[in-house]
Amino acid sequence: MGRLFGTDGVRGRANADLTPELAMALAVAAAHTLAETDRSHPPLAVVGRDTRASGEMLEAAVVAGLTSAGANVVRVGVLPTPAVAFLTAEAKADLGVVLSASHNPMPDNGIKLFAAGGHKLPDEIEMQIEAAVETNSTTAWERPVGAGVGRVHDLLDGADHYVQHLVGAVPHRLDGIKVVVDCANGAASEVAPVAYREAGAEVVAINAEPDGLNINDDCGSNHIEALREAVIQHGAHLGIAHDGDADRIVAVSADGDEVDGDQVMAILALAMREAGTLTQDTLVATVMSNLGLRLAMSAQGIRLIETKVGDRYVLEELRASGLALGGEQSGHIVMPAHATTGDGVLTGLHLMARMAATGQSLAELASVVTKLPQVLINVPVGDRTVGANAPAVRAEVERAEAELGETGRVLLRPSGTEPLVRVMVEAATEATAREVAERIAEQVRTASPAR
Repeated sequence: MGRLFGTDGVRGRANADLTPELAMALAVAAAHTLAETDRSHPPLAVVGRDTRASGEMLEAAVVAGLTSAGANVVRVGVLPTPAVAFLTAEAKADLGVVLSASHNPMPDNGIKLFAAGGHKLPDEIEMQIEAAVETNSTTAWERPVGAGVGRVHDLLDGADHYVQHLVGAVPHRLDGIKVVVDCANGAASEVAPVAYREAGAEVVAINAEPDGLNINDDCGSNHIEALREAVIQHGAHLGIAHDGDADRIVAVSADGDEVDGDQVMAILALAMREAGTLTQDTLVATVMSNLGLRLAMSAQGIRLIETKVGDRYVLEELRASGLALGGEQSGHIVMPAHATTGDGVLTGLHLMARMAATGQSLAELASVVTKLPQVLINVPVGDRTVGANAPAVRAEVERAEAELGETGRVLLRPSGTEPLVRVMVEAATEATAREVAERIAEQVRTASPAR
C-alpha cells in the first residue's frame, strides 16, 4: 500500500481512490490509535463534513467504522474544518474527523483527523494509522458486540457554538466595514456571513448556495475573479475568499488587488506586536513564503522561523516554541490563542478588526510587504518522486540557483495531495522568474510525464 496521508489528511477521487471501504478502515484504525486507553468509558468522536455530495456516503462509512470500534459519534453536519477541531476540543472528544478535500475540485474528497484537543496528527501517529489499515489490525480492542457497539447522536447547534466562539475572539468591532465574502459553495456558506455580521460588518455573500456539486467550482480562494468584480460592484472595503472547508483565506482590496497569506500574516503580526500578544516577537511561516515577507519582518524587528510546507508543521513549531502566530502563503493562518488549526473565518475577523481599529484600508496595511516576483508552476506528473528528484531536474535546479544567487531562490517540491510537482521561483523580475521556472518545469515534465 502506498502512503495514504499527504500534507493535509487523506485525499483522492471519491468512490474511486477514496472508497467507503477505505474510509471505514481509516475510521477503525483512527479509533484504535487515538482513543484513550482508559476503557472506563467509550471513546467519543466528532464527525463533520463539507458540502460535497460524496461526503454523505463517506460520512456514513466513517460513522460505521467508528461505532464498530466501540466509539460513540457526534455528527455535526456541514461545518468548516476548524469548527470540527473546535468542537472536538469543546466536547473533550478522543478524536475528530472531517470529510473534506479543501480546495480540490468536487469529484475529490478527503479525510482529515484530529486528536484529542482538536490538534492535527504528527507524522508518527499517521504512520501508526496507516500500518493498522494495511494490516487490518484489530489487536488494540476486541470487536464489541451488544451494548459495546458505539451510538450516534446529532449536534444541531454546533454552528451556533462555533460562531459565538469566533465573535468572542474579535479584538475590535467591525462596524463600518463592508465586506464581500466568497464562500466557495462550501462549508463556510452558512457560518462565515453570520460571524462577520454578528461582529459588526456589512456583508455581501456570494457563492453561498451549495448543492453538493458546485463546491470550488470557479469560485472560492482558487478563483477570485468573481470576488474582485463583486467588491468593486458593491463598493466594499475588501473581499474575502474561503476554500471548500474554510480553513484558509485569500483577500482582495477595495481596488480588487489580491492580498495573500504572506501579507495577511504581516498585518496580523504587527497588530499583535502592538497589542503585546506576539510571543517573542516571532512569526512562523513555511519555505513557500515570499522573500518579501522575510525582508518586511526583519525591517520591523520581527523574527521569522521557517518550516516545511503544510500548516501542521507550522502548528508543530508554534506549539513546541509557545508562539502566537504562524501560517502559509496560501492563506492558512494559525492563532493558537483562539484555534488549534488554521481558521479562515477567524483570520477574516482579525484582518477586518485591524482595518477598523486603524482606519487604514487593506491596501495600506498590506503595503508593509513588497513581494518579490514569484512564479509557481504546478506540473502534472506520473510519479511525484521521480518528477522532483530526477538527475536532469536536480541539475537544472542547481543551474538556476547559481544564476539567481542572492537575488532569488528556487523551491521544488512534490504536492502532498495531488499528482503534481510544484516549481516555485523568485527573482528580481517576473520575466526572469518565469523563464527559470519554465525551464525547470519542462525538465520535470520530461522526467515523469503525466498519465
